[in-house]
Amino acid sequence: MLIMETVLKIRRMHQVDGQSISAIAKVTGLSRNTVRKYLRQPPSEPPKYRRQQPAKPKLGEFEPALTQWLDLDARRPKRQRRCAKQLFEDLQRLGYQGAYDSVQRFVRDHKKQPAKTAAFVPLTFAAGEAYQFDWSEEEVEIGGVVQRVKAAHFRLTHSRQPFVMVFPRETQEMVFAAHDAAFHYWGGVPRQGIYDNLKTCVDQVLDGKERRFNPRFLALMSHYVIEPVACTPASGWEKGQVEKQVQDVRRRCFTPRRKVDSLAELNRRLIQELELAAQARPHPDDPSQTVWQRFVQERAVLRPLAPRFNGYVERELRVDSTCLIHFDRNTYSVDSRYAHRHVTARVFADRLQVYAQSELIADHPRQFGRDKTQYDPWHYLDLLEHKPGALRHGAPFKEWALPPALSRLQQQLMARKGGDRDMVKLLLAARQDGLDLLEQACRQVLQLGGSSAELVLNQLQRLRRPVEAPVIHAQVVPLSRPPEANCQRYDRLLPGGQHVSR
Repeated sequence: MLIMETVLKIRRMHQVDGQSISAIAKVTGLSRNTVRKYLRQPPSEPPKYRRQQPAKPKLGEFEPALTQWLDLDARRPKRQRRCAKQLFEDLQRLGYQGAYDSVQRFVRDHKKQPAKTAAFVPLTFAAGEAYQFDWSEEEVEIGGVVQRVKAAHFRLTHSRQPFVMVFPRETQEMVFAAHDAAFHYWGGVPRQGIYDNLKTCVDQVLDGKERRFNPRFLALMSHYVIEPVACTPASGWEKGQVEKQVQDVRRRCFTPRRKVDSLAELNRRLIQELELAAQARPHPDDPSQTVWQRFVQERAVLRPLAPRFNGYVERELRVDSTCLIHFDRNTYSVDSRYAHRHVTARVFADRLQVYAQSELIADHPRQFGRDKTQYDPWHYLDLLEHKPGALRHGAPFKEWALPPALSRLQQQLMARKGGDRDMVKLLLAARQDGLDLLEQACRQVLQLGGSSAELVLNQLQRLRRPVEAPVIHAQVVPLSRPPEANCQRYDRLLPGGQHVSR
């Protein structure tokens, strides 16, 4: 391609000096066809080089597959996209026998194509009509440990009021807990919920807007009488408000990395910061009002709250020989009577309950992480009755926090021979009468200078609530003839019938 100065020289030599095309070609060293082309070109148009498109006889039949691969890679993260060399090798596996240059030029031209700009219709929602939900992953420092957490984002589509709650995982029981917290924070329930196609909510994506929702998720929707609406796959603009909220909250609340002592503290701070932001931010549809003012108005039209949803996920587990069940790489103790049996675990966001034939046999705080064990020493009390020696070295009893008086008495008893058996007797009595009453009996015995289990059991018997005798209301019948005191009548019982005085 010639520069503009050369084109000007050619035109001046031809039109001003009157030289022929052949003469100009000899002076400039250009071909006559090149001189003729630039003389025919409009003078105001800069010179351009147009390369003829090759026929591509070998790549032509593979262009649809190559285009499909490039479109698919464009939706992937940059680290997962294939380069031209990898695409060339993949085409060779399909039978392509052409050159690599053809593939490279095709990939380069495809990337130069202008991006398709989508157009959208602005959406508006009535008060109390809908909310949008989404998850995000954030990085925080909890108790000095850097870890990744999941943030559940809710947004009322009319007032734009947000609600964010952080959880350790993105599981179904966390979804239930997040919805309960959001609805009770708002003070009511909207009519619709707009969701992405989350695996915890949607079991199968069907044609169009049809979805097969998870039964437990539908139970949540039925409990609060909400119509779930699922977005089209890869169409985040259908819940654009909460998508933008994820970016705004990450920038405002998680950048730089937050340092807190617990998740409860983090969630409490998030609510406070988002409320302050809502009170200061003008509403996008009505700048004369803040988001918080619009939220107060919308709260009045939300449907009344139902009782909290019993949001758990059930798992069938087996109790091992050490009276432990294993769930999510952690272990929990259950009543020793159910060793080697199958039980049902109800997993909540913050606790784990164990049932056997509808009877609650264990209730533990939920553990996260790995290889953690949650003991309840009372679960092993029946075993202690037959194996009292386990009280000294048993793992469930190492960190057993007993009341002060009972703990002091335990130290005195365990220093004696057979003291472990006496301590087990006291613990068995606590299961019958309660730990508070046993603590009171131990305190009174220690104040009197005693330290034996028999004294404690005797004192415990005294403290037990006496059984009140039933009150009998008897009707007294008056006598028409009152009795007379006559001792001579007893003389008839003596031999001879008379009393002989001596």
